[in-house]
Amino acid sequence: MGIRTGESYIDGVKSREPDVWLNGERIRDVYHHPVFKQPIHEIASLYDLQHDPIHQSDITHICEETGERTNNAFLVPKSYEDLMARSKTFEVYARATFGLMGRSPDFLNVVLTSMASNSSFFEQYNSDWAKNIENYYKYVRDHDLFLTHAIINPQNNRAKNSQEQDDEFTHLGEVRETDEGIIVRGAKMLATLAPITDEVIIYSFPGFAPGDEKYALAFALPIDTPGLRLMCREPMQDGKRSLIDHPLASRFEESDALLIFNDVLVPWDRVFLRNNVEAGNRLYPSTGIIEQPSHQSGVRGLVKLQFAVETAARVADSIGVDHYLNVQKDLGELVQSVEVIRALLRVAEYEHVTMDSGEVRPAADPLETIRGYMPLMYPRAIELIQIIGAGGLLMSPTGADFDHSEVRQNLDQYYMGREGVSSYERVKLFKLAWDLCGEAFGQRLLQYERYYTGDPIRKRAIFYNNYKRKHSFDMVDQALDAAEKIHQQQNGITH
Repeated sequence: MGIRTGESYIDGVKSREPDVWLNGERIRDVYHHPVFKQPIHEIASLYDLQHDPIHQSDITHICEETGERTNNAFLVPKSYEDLMARSKTFEVYARATFGLMGRSPDFLNVVLTSMASNSSFFEQYNSDWAKNIENYYKYVRDHDLFLTHAIINPQNNRAKNSQEQDDEFTHLGEVRETDEGIIVRGAKMLATLAPITDEVIIYSFPGFAPGDEKYALAFALPIDTPGLRLMCREPMQDGKRSLIDHPLASRFEESDALLIFNDVLVPWDRVFLRNNVEAGNRLYPSTGIIEQPSHQSGVRGLVKLQFAVETAARVADSIGVDHYLNVQKDLGELVQSVEVIRALLRVAEYEHVTMDSGEVRPAADPLETIRGYMPLMYPRAIELIQIIGAGGLLMSPTGADFDHSEVRQNLDQYYMGREGVSSYERVKLFKLAWDLCGEAFGQRLLQYERYYTGDPIRKRAIFYNNYKRKHSFDMVDQALDAAEKIHQQQNGITH
């Protein structure tokens, strides 16, 4: 089949009836529900980019195995040029959504590609696991599917591990095996865009201990599998708000869901890992599912940060406050933060590592540095939009007000910006800025950047400990030895 169109993706959404719950009701027609309809069309537009002559050569390639055109997210990079081809794909997708959709199809397709290209890891434990992950990768690639994932246990009693919870299956675990496959029960989060995806892939962060065997799982299922329930969070917009008043929230709301598995059957050919604590703990470091998707999220994060910085600059310009030195200093800080992330990406790509298998991975340390700084830089950009926009962010009329001649003259007089910026232009800009920095939609985006890679404090501590193990801090010894040598020479000390 190869690359599919947006229409094909929409047909897939319409053909399914997953067990989706939102606002106290089961949603049986996901496509026509106002909360989901526009995000579905935004994803469809990403699929259509694959057929756009302007972008096709940048984001797709001819698969050597099938002879079909395939998205570059499914490309196993074997060279720097391959790595940059994927980087370009990430950029095209991110720019189409201003970096605001963190779980566009390329993200998890990269994860799956990384798992499959490192199937030798699974082979160490079970040859069926290796065969299953390879076959699943080919299935998703050849049908150009859209995946969600859930890799975190629900926030219950964080002082206890999975096996210590009051209910044995509060966290997702294996109940038993059957001739057809394994039966799983429990919950996982945080499945972004789950109601409008094709399938879900399950795996977990490292951290399993002896006794956690039943929770060490990796598998994939169609999103409408019987027994799988999607409990969606409260939406950040109802799907009925004006595009003028909410130009971002009305388009890019990414619904998140808790996935509840009520004794769900996972067929044997969809099982990638089970009942093995060691394999569960080694999955991340051994398959490249840190570096490869971090490359995607780094490019997307860069675009998202650029968008926030441009919004801050446009708000400042529209009311003339970028004339002031303190505002120029703050905007300069934001521009430099963009350049820091951009430079780290280029270093990660240029200083790539070639694995024994021939797979090329971007350098880990620059990518992890991005993951450490984005939770600081993006919130700072949002804060400065709030500071620069000040009370004006709270005082905009609605787009509908401009349609009434009775008040239009007042609006044109009192909502205009600096010379050359009309009231309508300024209000639209401030509406967009408020969507990004003040509305629930924007606050979800903010929280996403803080925590989408995990606890930033723990991750930075892990980064330092790994750095300490790899480095001997020789320059300190060299400085001390040189000073001691000079001291001895100056004082005639010979011992």
